[in-house]
Amino acid sequence: MSSSASAVVNGGVSFWFADDGLPAVREPLSGDASADVVIVGGGYTGLWTAYYLKKADPALRITVLEQKFCGYGASGRNGGWLYNGIAGRDRYAALHGHDAAVRLQRAMNDTVDEVIRVAGEEGLDADLHKGGVLEVARTPAQLARLKDFHAHELSYGEQDRELYGAGETAERIRVADAVGSTWTPHGARLHPVKLVKGLAAAVEALGVTVHERTPVTEIRPRHAVTPYGTVRAPYVLRCTEGFTANLKGQRRTWLPMNSSMLVTEPLTDEQWATVGWDGREALGDMAHAYMYAQRTADGRIALGGRGVPYRFGSRTDNDGRTQEETIGALRDILVGFFPSLAGVRVEHAWSGVLGVPRDWCATVTLDRATGMGWAGGYVGSGVATTNLAARTLRDLVVRDSGGGGETDLTRLPWVGHKVRKWEPEPLRWLGVQGMYATYRAADRRETATHRPDSSRLARAADWVAGRH
Repeated sequence: MSSSASAVVNGGVSFWFADDGLPAVREPLSGDASADVVIVGGGYTGLWTAYYLKKADPALRITVLEQKFCGYGASGRNGGWLYNGIAGRDRYAALHGHDAAVRLQRAMNDTVDEVIRVAGEEGLDADLHKGGVLEVARTPAQLARLKDFHAHELSYGEQDRELYGAGETAERIRVADAVGSTWTPHGARLHPVKLVKGLAAAVEALGVTVHERTPVTEIRPRHAVTPYGTVRAPYVLRCTEGFTANLKGQRRTWLPMNSSMLVTEPLTDEQWATVGWDGREALGDMAHAYMYAQRTADGRIALGGRGVPYRFGSRTDNDGRTQEETIGALRDILVGFFPSLAGVRVEHAWSGVLGVPRDWCATVTLDRATGMGWAGGYVGSGVATTNLAARTLRDLVVRDSGGGGETDLTRLPWVGHKVRKWEPEPLRWLGVQGMYATYRAADRRETATHRPDSSRLARAADWVAGRH
């Protein structure tokens, strides 16, 4: 029986937390303190950074400050795509040369296996399955973009990527109207909350201090200020991604872009037989307003898209609740892809924010004069990118403290990248709303006309966004 959006569990942070359980929240900061490194943010970036720094130097006193609980933000709400996508690669190629961007891409390819390696070494059971990433085209215009995308990826050295026609795509997954697809082996499905909870436990076991329920209101050189006290440290690392706008002076640094998801009830064997998807690839498409999905370990489909993309004034959160019209739109995508699932029940929907820089380029930086560092701006590709960013932050801190020199990671082109701030309101809100309205109009036009000329609309939206 089909369920209405109002019958769906909405919010509660995410389905992933509902499935694995909310954590027992750690104690907040109890007064002024000192450390060698203080990390602001208890998501993937902050926890991976703490992990690698402590592994590099077990004597380091590291403190993590988290405003709610570890994984409360995007790390506990994402689609579970551990893959090799990296925001801003083409811009880095333009700024630093093609070879530099190829090195960044190769580092991202390797990062997928690095996460899998550490998960195995630390006993982090995160439902990992390395089935790669399959991105499908469902219209002639999408097929043209897919072929261009495939060739573009090959130009960055991804020689193990494969291009499929309609028949080969159907052998992997039976997506309605699919006319082609591209597949990379550099991707895996995982359970986001199992990973973040396991990682938090692993860093504590190494001796890292983690304070939850401790919002940081201001970061300044060698100080992280909270309502409960100030932590002083030679290095203060900002790892707040989509919640960066909450910090004093950071309102326009990264835009908190909203993304929403739903998850179905577990499918029956008969339903899976109509869908295929035996390889359990992460699944995406070539629409301008794209979707992303995975087949979960317990046999559900988790599917996401942009929904209402941005809240006025960079507002960030309401414990994951999303709009009912967004739930309906995501369900329409689900049934459009898999018409045989028209009667499947949607059990849970939620939303979260991701960090978007003005030029859509992820970055890692350490200011040697102030000891302040940051990483983020992943634009939705953070599950793997956080790990590479954390290892890069580790190398920057180790180098700055006299423990080493330049490394392959500190030479990557995203290190030290600077970008201008977003426009003030209401220009910021108007621009983002207009951008995604244009992307959706382009998709509707392509579907109706089967012609690629709507790409002009998408290019106009790219120009407004700063993605050109």
